[in-house]
Amino acid sequence: MKLRHLGSWAVILALALPAWAGERTGAISGYVRNISGTPQMGAVVEIAGSGARNLVVFTDVAGFFSVPSLLPGLYFVKVSAPSFLSVEHEKVGLQPGTSIRLNITLTTLLNAARVGPLRGTADDDDWKWTLRSVANRPVLRVFDDPAASMEQPQHDLKATVSFLAGSTASGYGSGSDMSTAFSVERSVFSADRVGVSGYVGYGDNLLPSAVLRAKYSHRLLDGSGPSVALTMRRFAPSDPSLHYAALQALALNTADDFAIDDVLELRFGSELQTIQFFGHVNAFRPYGSVDLHASPNTLVEYDYTTSLPNTRDEKGFDSSPADLSEADPRVSMVNFATRLERAHHQELSLSRRIGKTNLQVAVYSDHVGNTALIGTGEVTAAGGFLLPDVYSGTFTYAGDTLRERGLRVVLERKLSSDLTATLDYACGDVLDLSRPDVELQDASQWITTQSRHALAGKLSGTVPYTHTRWIASYRWVNGEALTPVDMFNASPGQSDPFLNVFVRQPIPTMGFLPSHMEAIIDVRNLLAQGYVPVMGQDGQTVYLVQSARAVRGGVSITF
Repeated sequence: MKLRHLGSWAVILALALPAWAGERTGAISGYVRNISGTPQMGAVVEIAGSGARNLVVFTDVAGFFSVPSLLPGLYFVKVSAPSFLSVEHEKVGLQPGTSIRLNITLTTLLNAARVGPLRGTADDDDWKWTLRSVANRPVLRVFDDPAASMEQPQHDLKATVSFLAGSTASGYGSGSDMSTAFSVERSVFSADRVGVSGYVGYGDNLLPSAVLRAKYSHRLLDGSGPSVALTMRRFAPSDPSLHYAALQALALNTADDFAIDDVLELRFGSELQTIQFFGHVNAFRPYGSVDLHASPNTLVEYDYTTSLPNTRDEKGFDSSPADLSEADPRVSMVNFATRLERAHHQELSLSRRIGKTNLQVAVYSDHVGNTALIGTGEVTAAGGFLLPDVYSGTFTYAGDTLRERGLRVVLERKLSSDLTATLDYACGDVLDLSRPDVELQDASQWITTQSRHALAGKLSGTVPYTHTRWIASYRWVNGEALTPVDMFNASPGQSDPFLNVFVRQPIPTMGFLPSHMEAIIDVRNLLAQGYVPVMGQDGQTVYLVQSARAVRGGVSITF
């Protein structure tokens, strides 16, 4: 009798287990970045399939999205963002009680070459994926079974050549009148990527300047992405007072990133620099960040960095290599001795998404020693305290130490799929002259720390039919300043001081040519505002600025 009851319970349990397993839900989450690894906030993620009601979510500041409580089955995932090609994943197989992580890379129209899905003998293979473009390599990972990711090995080659005219006007070493840049990247065995990029500048004095960079990166099954890069830089000045001494720098950079479940993401790295210019100087520059996803719409982030951010990713310079102004180091000179700018920036921020609006509140602390400040006007290196840049008519001089604590509030809203508006308010400290009408050689004695407020507005978008990508911004400061307020701002509200315009326009090419062309125009401080006059060495007026007016333009060709 007992055996009969035991058998009955065994039958009931056997019938109940499959039903119970079928009710166990899973989750689909992931990170959305561009090909340079920058998180894409506000990307639209659409999920449809078994048990899903065409769910739509948005990525947060770290490019992260998560859709929990999904029933087992096959799902279709589509990710889209303004000015990027959409990415689609078909037949994402979700098993009971599992979590799937997608690492998605968005590319621009320049990389529109698209390869169709790779199909094996069985069309119902849920684990085969393909390159959606030249550099778009989605990685699928199931936490409960990492071996289930079976991305097919692919080999792709991307090459870019850019021709630019005009300098960034960022002081000594900021670039040449004319320049040619190139970049070659190749994917090896799907998970590895190697690349070489370079920049060669030249002007009327025929003294070349150059940057050469080699990089290797690898994506592991656990989602981490270690990388190593070596950068060599040379800039030859034309001022006879510098005895034509060339600045030479070598930098070794290592970085890694990984995530712990869907809650914590860590990114860290360091750069070792050695600089030869009127002496020998070494620098060690660590950096890192920790992202805590308190909820699908809330992010807490801590950042530590030792170098200024650049706007390459926002402006779409992912297809062209860095120029001299973005390669570091930032140097000045005192008594013909090199002074290397050394910075430490810490920031704690809270970001929250409310519908189509993103809100960020951040507090930060900066310590910048040997600050490299910028001026504009005709000067020489005589006296050993100025570094002139003949290409842009700007110069670099040594400033005082800046110690700053500040607050930032950023409000970003998607007005439409092709238009985004951003407001940025920051209060903090800047370096400024404590009295007017000083002489340039005495300016350092009168540089003090002052409190300032800055308010910026920015519009960015893409013209639907011409695919023109544009960014227009204006940043106002409530007084004179020699350094920007919140100079390490890397949030969506980041913008250069005063009026700036950036345009990137695709150019039609012959259909049989395997290339894509774009015209680029970059204008900074269009109205030449914020210029602080001082008396130059020869009695002429020169100006100290936080941002000098600069106009750059050129053509970028991607093969």
